[in-house]
Order: sequence, then C-alpha cells, then structure tokens
Amino acid sequence: MINLSSIDISKKNLVIRVDMNVPIRDGNVQDSTRIRSCIPTIEYALTNNARILLISHLGRPTEEKFEEKFSLKPVADYLSKIINKPCKLIGHLESEEIFDGKTDIQLLENIRFFKGEKENCQDLGKKLAGLGDIYVFDAFGTAHREQASTHSAIKSATKACAGLLLERETEFLSKALNNYDHPYIAVIGGAKISTKLELIKHINSVADQIIVGGGIANTFLKASGLKIGKSLVEDSMLDIAKDLLVQGKIVLPNVIITSKTFEGEGIRETSVKDVKDDEMILDLHLSDEILTSLNQAKTILWNGPMGVFENKLFSKGTKDLSIAIANSSAFSIAGGGETLSAINKYIKSDDVSYCSTGGGAFLEFMEGKNLSSIDVLNSKEIGS
Repeated sequence: MINLSSIDISKKNLVIRVDMNVPIRDGNVQDSTRIRSCIPTIEYALTNNARILLISHLGRPTEEKFEEKFSLKPVADYLSKIINKPCKLIGHLESEEIFDGKTDIQLLENIRFFKGEKENCQDLGKKLAGLGDIYVFDAFGTAHREQASTHSAIKSATKACAGLLLERETEFLSKALNNYDHPYIAVIGGAKISTKLELIKHINSVADQIIVGGGIANTFLKASGLKIGKSLVEDSMLDIAKDLLVQGKIVLPNVIITSKTFEGEGIRETSVKDVKDDEMILDLHLSDEILTSLNQAKTILWNGPMGVFENKLFSKGTKDLSIAIANSSAFSIAGGGETLSAINKYIKSDDVSYCSTGGGAFLEFMEGKNLSSIDVLNSKEIGS
C-alpha cells in the first residue's frame, strides 16, 4: 500500500476521502473526534504545499436530494476554526471553485447527496478521481464499504495512496492481530453475539481469555444453564455459545447488577445464580480474577461496554473496565462507537495505546477479513 508520506505532493491537488460523519445538532458539531482524527493528514498536506479537496459522507440522506440536516456546512465551519484556515464548502462536482487557488482547503458537500455513491458507480468514481492529481484514502471507518468514493475512485485514480490515519490504523490493528504478546486478553461487550460472532471466533484462536459483557454475556450465561430472567438474549445463538464455552476461553461474570426496569426499580447486586424471573441483567462487576488478568496482560483488545453504561445506575462494570485498562501496561486497542464513548467518559484516549476510528471496519479488520478499500489500494502501483 502506497502511503502519503512516501510520495511527492508539493503543489499537487489532493482529493482526500475522510470520515467526518459526526453528530450534529442545531447546526453544531457535538463530537469532533472523527474530524480531529483527520487533522494530521490535512496538516501534513498543507505543510508540504499541497491543496486539498476533502470528501466525506454524513448520515443517510436520500440520494440526489439535498437535505439541510445532512449538509457538511457545520463540519466545514468547525474545521475552519480548528485549523485556523478557511474551508470552502463546494456544492457540486462541476463547480469552477474546485482547486481555483483561492483557498488551500475545500470540502465537497455530502458525497451521499450524489447519484451513484452507494452503488459504487464507476462514472462517479472516475469524476471524483479526476478532480485532482492524487486520490488519498484516509477514511478507515468506511474502508469495508464498496462505494464510489471508497472503491471506484481509488481504482480509477491515476495515483492513489493511503493517508496518515489509514496508515496508522492498519499498523496498530495489524499488531493486535499478528504481532501480539501474551497474555492476550480480549474484552467483548455489547448487545448481540450475532454482530460479534466472527470477532469472537477469530480472537478465540489468538487470545488467552475473552471477557464478555452486556447482552453477549447474557446469552453465554443462559447457554451455561443459568436463569437470566427478562434479560436481553439471543436464543438463536445458544448452541454456538455452548460450543464456544467448551473451548474454555470465555470468562463470565460472577456478580451482576439486576433491575426490574431500566429506571432502576428493584435494583440489586447479586450472584449470577440468583436472577429472578422478573429481573434484567443490566451490568456486571469485574471480579478480582478479571482485574488481575487485565493487570498482568501484555495485549488487550476492547470492543463493547459491560452494561447499560449510559445510565449511571448500570455503569460500574464499564467504568471499572476503563480504569483497569488505563492502569494496565499492556498494548491496548479499543474500537467501536460505544467503546470510545466510554473511554471519553471515564478515562482519556491517551490511556489506551490506540483508539480505532472504525466501527464496522474495525470489526471486520479484527475478524481477519480483507477490507475492500485497502484491497484496491494494495493493487495500485507507484506512479499508477
């Protein structure tokens, strides 16, 4: 894969696909994490006397229909403030303002407004690739999607390369997959096993222990023969859960927090062997054994919360996990939207060795799958 840092970009026009799909309310950016993750590539390009046209999606608008709530204008305004340079929002692909020399950095309006993006239209890909001298792909969070801006444009570009963020993502995630040290502890939480099954299976072959939480833990608890009351569970996954339990790496909680409602009615701390029929398991306590394992680990992979941590009543498991990982000297990788929210809530991102910007892309990469954008980048030759 050709990297931006290895080619001459001086006085070149760079079309950079980024992921600035951020939450916006009342015209204001609510969480700038994804925008800030793009800054190293942007600053590197500007420092090396290149001009930039950024491409991103935002939300799920109707194709060929402008919807103001999905406009990237708030993103352009926010970006202008943090880089202290004007960022011009470009409304359409035929605009004469693209690389007109008046601004060093521009942002194309939401790429999902344009016909053919979702269908990976070759014509749209060619148009995007033809806007500049080099097509730079730096949107790891979309690397698993075959769309016009994430696949056809790279394939059609005369020159294409990976941006600094993509380079960093693949470096760190590859280390957790291929160059890890033992003990290796994986922590996998969230609502459903079905969405994490391939990750659990793949990590099961390399990790020493897999600590589970959330609805995923509930399914494993039921598969082990325990009663879980009204807790969220995937009955269709019980047989698979039983097979995984037999392999001996799944670590289940011993002490849990139950409640009759999400509002905390009848909330209590109890043993996993004492869940009543009218209760839900909404959080867990990390045992001393789990905390010791995390403290002694050399590699930690974290994806998903331990409970309904958005509610303070059910946040202890996720909070304690965050702090334990922050205090660990292990090489730690975290990914997924809820995981990053927990990190931002309880510790600092610097307390984790690397926080991935990807959701689905992070899962697929850690499952050992090939991501389409990276595949097509790997097929590009230097100078072609």
